[in-house]
Amino acid sequence: MKKIISVLVITILVLATFAGCGSDDNDQMTVLTVGASTTPHAEILAFTKDILAEQGIDLQIKEFEDYILPNLAVDSGEIDANYFQHQTYLDNFNQANKTNLVSVADVHYEPYGIYAGKVDSLDKLTKGSKVAVTNDPTNEGRALMLLQQAGLIELDPAAGITATILDITANPLELDIVELEAATIPRALEDVDVGVINGNYAIAAGFNVATDALAVEAGDSLTAEAYVNVLCVNAGNEDNPAVQALVKVLLSDETRAFIELNYEGSVIPSF
Repeated sequence: MKKIISVLVITILVLATFAGCGSDDNDQMTVLTVGASTTPHAEILAFTKDILAEQGIDLQIKEFEDYILPNLAVDSGEIDANYFQHQTYLDNFNQANKTNLVSVADVHYEPYGIYAGKVDSLDKLTKGSKVAVTNDPTNEGRALMLLQQAGLIELDPAAGITATILDITANPLELDIVELEAATIPRALEDVDVGVINGNYAIAAGFNVATDALAVEAGDSLTAEAYVNVLCVNAGNEDNPAVQALVKVLLSDETRAFIELNYEGSVIPSF
């Protein structure tokens, strides 16, 4: 009987030792918290999570529904990085908010598209038709440039990606350009004739730019370079080993294959 009890005690001690080792291993994981838009950014990050875990990095993804809080969270140190915005937006945010956020990786590009509202073809637009465009400074110019690419308006060439409705030099159909918050345009399509929608909001609304858009940004356009989506950190945190590990995985062949398989042209790798 004493022998059996001794064996049980030893067994319990051994199991406790292994349990303690497992706990220590978990404690040694490096936590990396990254803010992201739900689609496609958080989904792409989720793909990298297991790969990073094998390297001892616990990737925590915090989802945001707007374009301001993720940058403020990086600036304050609440999160380590974010992945939701394009370079042009980041540049403008830094200038407007006196922040010092920097890109550490160009990851993907989301083509802008014009989507059907009350009409299902650009040829059906008539005088005074309503066209919804994004109202934030860095995306309105992009939307207007797509309308110009589609032959609907003409813009002052000097305006470039910073164009506003004040830079429209020709509007043959006298289109009523309705400026709306980017996230609301998919829901507003029933109230306008067509709408120009950001790639991530189009995906979230169930649209595929390759099959559903009435017109799509040209892949070799100025906007394809200016609006590449980036992984962003506070200046000085670029060489953080966990951040660099995430960069390596994001820019890997495995992530490229994941993006190409799952988004079918709505998200295009930039690497």
